[in-house]
Amino acid sequence: MAEAVTVYGLGNCDSCRAARKWLDGRGIAYRFHDFAAEGIDRATVAAWLGEHGAETLVNRRSRTWREIPEQDRDIASPDAAAALVLANPRLVKRPVIDLGGRTLVGFGDETRAAIEGRQG
Repeated sequence: MAEAVTVYGLGNCDSCRAARKWLDGRGIAYRFHDFAAEGIDRATVAAWLGEHGAETLVNRRSRTWREIPEQDRDIASPDAAAALVLANPRLVKRPVIDLGGRTLVGFGDETRAAIEGRQG
């Protein structure tokens, strides 16, 4: 059996709850890392940005994004995007699922297929 995955997100996020319920229903072991309770570090954010880019990782449709003054919404460089995400962790498109060597952002059909594909 594949080793446990880590699900990063917020406890009150609907997508995170759906992912956890789906994983539980399939008996897939995971650890939940709640940004609000445990925080998030620069190295983790930088790795996600390196793998996915700010366009994928930063949720620009969120209320948090809209509440940030337009002049402060800088995601043009990885350093600027990391700083913005660290200051506003709710900007991360959730959940981020770490499969141990690869991460997935969001919880759609592709994410489910990738998780199921690594079980065996």
